[in-house]
Amino acid sequence: MSHHKHGFTLVELLVVIAIIGVLVALLLPAVQAAREAARRTTCGNNVRQLIVGLHNYEFANEFFPAGVTNDVGPIKNLREGNHMNWIARMLPQLDENARFGRLDFSVGAYHQSNAYVAERPMAVLKCPSSDVGGSDCSFAGVHHDTESPIDESNHGVLFLNSRITFSDLKDGSSYTIFLGEKITDLKYDLGWMSGTRATLRNTGAGINAAMGSPGPGDWSGNGLGGYGDEAPNEAEAEELLYTDPIDPADPLAVGGFGSYHPGGAQFATGDGAVQFISESINAATLRQLAHRSDGEIVDGF
Repeated sequence: MSHHKHGFTLVELLVVIAIIGVLVALLLPAVQAAREAARRTTCGNNVRQLIVGLHNYEFANEFFPAGVTNDVGPIKNLREGNHMNWIARMLPQLDENARFGRLDFSVGAYHQSNAYVAERPMAVLKCPSSDVGGSDCSFAGVHHDTESPIDESNHGVLFLNSRITFSDLKDGSSYTIFLGEKITDLKYDLGWMSGTRATLRNTGAGINAAMGSPGPGDWSGNGLGGYGDEAPNEAEAEELLYTDPIDPADPLAVGGFGSYHPGGAQFATGDGAVQFISESINAATLRQLAHRSDGEIVDGF
């Protein structure tokens, strides 16, 4: 009587491997989505810590920190001048007293005596979805509602030598964005302590416009969009689907907001709320949210 050993044939083994491959392929997107959701939650918590820090600074000083300090304006994206920014000034409110104690605000953000602090990144300033290392910052304060150099006449909350109080928020704190996410440019961004385009941005272009994926309410990053000396009106703006990013080599160019998350970016309004704003938000609405006192009624966003 013969005994035969039973085992898998090559065909059966290949079928099993193929089934496992299909199951893994179906599972991976869900795993990636779960990881991105976790990173987005952590990113939102970082934005929340920053807006709480701004509030605590205002409670202690009765005004919000200056977006950037300098003797003259407009601010150029160059390593010259004081350029100490809003983040550096509210370090104690972020529980970073040791860093704050080592800073010399009189010599500026680029002085060698401040290099030890400037070169050390902080976790609260990083979006976990960003793979950019170094002392960059994933978040920026709002200095203006259109693409314009950082100066004392800006319409945002954090700008050159600003000293904004809650009473200056004529449109209401819940309808004024204070800060949001940005895409880091390692070639031109000057670090988390610099009050340049590294930590200040405007709403002159749509969210994620510089990434080539703007929403229907966006226009050119320089605010003109091919319409001569005037920005497009609302009807024209709604027809534009793509934007031309700013020239980052231009020292007066600032740029807009964007994120490493698909579909939009995280923002914080003056009432302390943090929300994810879609990149398809109406362009006029986004501008209104960045203007602290334009007197316009903001529709839902």
